[in-house]
Amino acid sequence: MKKVILTAVSLLLGIIALAQPRPEYPRPQFERDSWQNLNGEWTYVLDPVKTGHERGLYASEGFEGKILVPFAPESELSGVGHKEFIPSIWYQREITVPQEWTGKDVLLNFGAVYYVSEIYVDGKFVDRHFGGSDSFTVDITKFVTPGKTHSLVVNASSDLRSRMQSAGKQSLRHGPFECMYTRTTGIWQTVWMEAVAPTGIQRVKYVTDIDRNTVSMEFTMRRNASGNVLTVNVKDGPKVVATETAPVSSGSIVSLPIKKAKLWSPENPFLYDVEFILKDAKGNVIDEVASYFGMRKIHTEGNKIYLNNQPYYQRLVLDQGFYPDGIWTAPSDEALKKDIELSMAAGFNGARLHQKVFEERFYYWADKLGYLTWGEAPSWGLDANDVEAARNFLMEWRNLVVRDINHPSLVTWTPFNEEFWPDQTQYPRFITDIYTLTKQLDPSRPINGVSGGMHILTDIWTEHHYEQDPETLRDIIYNGGKMFVREPDVQARHRGNVGFNIPILEDPYTFPTYEGDIPYILDEFGGIKCVEANPAKENSWGYGNSAVTKEDFYKRLEAQVRVLIEMSDKVWGFCYTQLTDVEQEQNGIYYYDRGTKYDMERVRAIFQMPVE
Repeated sequence: MKKVILTAVSLLLGIIALAQPRPEYPRPQFERDSWQNLNGEWTYVLDPVKTGHERGLYASEGFEGKILVPFAPESELSGVGHKEFIPSIWYQREITVPQEWTGKDVLLNFGAVYYVSEIYVDGKFVDRHFGGSDSFTVDITKFVTPGKTHSLVVNASSDLRSRMQSAGKQSLRHGPFECMYTRTTGIWQTVWMEAVAPTGIQRVKYVTDIDRNTVSMEFTMRRNASGNVLTVNVKDGPKVVATETAPVSSGSIVSLPIKKAKLWSPENPFLYDVEFILKDAKGNVIDEVASYFGMRKIHTEGNKIYLNNQPYYQRLVLDQGFYPDGIWTAPSDEALKKDIELSMAAGFNGARLHQKVFEERFYYWADKLGYLTWGEAPSWGLDANDVEAARNFLMEWRNLVVRDINHPSLVTWTPFNEEFWPDQTQYPRFITDIYTLTKQLDPSRPINGVSGGMHILTDIWTEHHYEQDPETLRDIIYNGGKMFVREPDVQARHRGNVGFNIPILEDPYTFPTYEGDIPYILDEFGGIKCVEANPAKENSWGYGNSAVTKEDFYKRLEAQVRVLIEMSDKVWGFCYTQLTDVEQEQNGIYYYDRGTKYDMERVRAIFQMPVE
């Protein structure tokens, strides 16, 4: 009997081990039925001196190593756990295109691959992508045959120390230190295939207008075709509340009235479901997509942020999106949801998604649960004064804005963090370009140009300060009738190697100051480490002097938050550092494993102090 039980347990464990990681549909706001998840076991080989191309690794039919995608090779969940710098890594797996996909285009989708990726099918080069955080799609139709099996090879290369690519909180040193953590290289989000009609829908952009009770949808088609007709059904549960059928091509706009519109907010995160049904000239259905949207409006007016035309105070937490076993990749979809639930339980109504691009399913749960988000890029590690670095960042950021623009939970764009050392030429140009590009792509949201750094163009003025004494913090923020603004530490202009033939240049650029006409938010503060809560973390890192006991922590936290609440006529919100501990940084509201650290009812009461 014991042997039978042991055998059964072994089989169960084997089934669990073989279960596909992250099996859920990765793009819930634009979902098709005809798709194939490619997560799971791949083969791999590290290429530390980048000789893989010379050795023909792109034509491989399998490497010796095994890795679990979509987890980065640095992570434990990947089965590799390689913590050294990885200049290049090669992945391989077989793919089989279903026979029923005949006549459709076969698209290979990547949630994210850090940093430069090259895609090969049966040794043939397909495409290359630059950027470590944005999603991208590769059309492999002409490289595959339905019903046949092919060898898919992906090469990911990275030069993290070059200052030309966004690193975020990845450590540029050998190991983690202070607030820098374990690196993420290669594939770190879901890989998947889908079958799409050549003239199918490529993307949809929603524009919701709560003042007129309308929703407009702008369509981009993969290719145009005369006679294609699109039906749009907007649903409140099973009930169709708006519908329209019309010819469609790229640039077509469908506007629908939403009578007695239910507005999306953290208090009532209502979402309308949408069906897109595309038919050709003969009446055949050639594409079907399921989607959703939320009716909501976000704007700034004076020194306040408004949600649905009402002032809405921002009670945010810094969420870095690191996991002990997955690093940048959540171990499960449930883990993404749980992080939001933990944050809301602590009294926050949203998060600044710090120095990392969060996957689409995180935004999905934020939409569903009613959780405000500020979308950020992993800008640290990038030389913001460099022209090539700017080029690398611009297109990646553009792709991120286009990808996430439809999420109602996303209320602010914040591309950069703490750029303290600007030059006076390239940096202002770079920030201006990013602000202008973002505003052209999405005029509906405010932009926090540089969180806590040197502002050039911005809709929200943000500052960071980790002063631990509450009254000193009050005096710093509003000193002598002036709001705290960090002074620029201006870098000297690079003069170039032109001998002594150098003109004397005077740069007239003057950095902006805060005039009180836009919202002011302290979007990093606190960071309180507590000795009693982390007794085994003698070498842990945090801001300022540690609180000795949990009671000291509560008192300091309450006093700091009260200062900001009492200044709400001048400071319209806060962002507390941070949601969870991350590796050696031990100043989270929760432990790194998401375990409870403090009395959460007491913590919640503090962060929920009413604004007068």
